Amino acid sequence: MESAAQIGPSIHIKGQVFAQEPLTIAGHVTGTIDVTGHPLTVTDSGQIAADIVAHTIVIGGNVNGKLLADGRIVVNKTATFEGDLSAPAVSVHDGAVVQGRLEIAGRR
Repeated sequence: MESAAQIGPSIHIKGQVFAQEPLTIAGHVTGTIDVTGHPLTVTDSGQIAADIVAHTIVIGGNVNGKLLADGRIVVNKTATFEGDLSAPAVSVHDGAVVQGRLEIAGRR
């Protein structure tokens, strides 16, 4: 199993995050996040105000921004999301708070 890079809960980043491996964020990121071709997970404690590009995006915390995924976006029940979601497949679990625009397009 491929391990993921991690941004811990006490870390605050302003700017651009670029990774060429799976990434898990439990901290705070403001800016842009690019993990093209790899999965991104935002844990329940994650606080994100950023535009995100990834293969798969799983949200468990608070995210505000534009999300673009080549694979899928999953909004877990603990998530609060505001912004635009765009992916070939999107799932929103019961209890999640989502406000914004949703576009399901592309290859599944």
